[in-house]
Amino acid sequence: MTAPNPPPEPSLPTQTKAQKAESAADVHTRLAQHYIEIGDLQGALEKSKLAAQDDPNFVPAQTVMAYIYERINDTSNAEVHYRRAEELQPDKGDTNNNLGQFLCRIGKGQDAIPYFAKALADPFYKTPDMALTNQGMCQMQMGDRAGAEVSLRKAIQLNKDNANALLQLAHVLYLNQDYFHASAFLQRLDTMGQFNADSLKLGYDIESRLGNRDAAQNYSKRLLSQFPDSEQAQALNSSVRP
Repeated sequence: MTAPNPPPEPSLPTQTKAQKAESAADVHTRLAQHYIEIGDLQGALEKSKLAAQDDPNFVPAQTVMAYIYERINDTSNAEVHYRRAEELQPDKGDTNNNLGQFLCRIGKGQDAIPYFAKALADPFYKTPDMALTNQGMCQMQMGDRAGAEVSLRKAIQLNKDNANALLQLAHVLYLNQDYFHASAFLQRLDTMGQFNADSLKLGYDIESRLGNRDAAQNYSKRLLSQFPDSEQAQALNSSVRP
């Protein structure tokens, strides 16, 4: 009996030219991210440029390149690529939040706010609390404390563990002389173990205003022991120096 012929090997789907370009861009973008992690920004920039050459419409490449340019203080090129990423995905939360955050960082708060709104309008955006936090910080920078408080409270409602939103809201309330509620939000942050030099100095300032000497001293000791070389520690030393 003759053995049956083996079945033909299945043919693998061939990639289109566009798919090959995107795959190459993805590889170069991942390499750029690796170089960022090891601190080689020059190498990262070179790889991100290759990624953009592979596929000019690959959003991660545009975003990584924008980030690198911002890190090396080339804000004009950073803005070009943050805007390009947003143009390619105008309805996505990430691209709009990234552009809004960048514009706020370079002092273009009025231009930034609409992009946070667009980020929040994306029903599939996974971290809307981040956009609300960034919006609140931008509003603070613009002198809109009332708007900042609303944004930050919404961020915390969406994510009670958003450490940055808790810190920023405590700061807003402190500036509004609502020391009691500022203390409460900062204590929530402290119980999460998410303290840093900023939060410890703010805790000292808040408790001092409330007249809670023991609590203020506790924040002071922690700041000076854990972050002795920080600007906040130096400011504290200056304020308590006789």
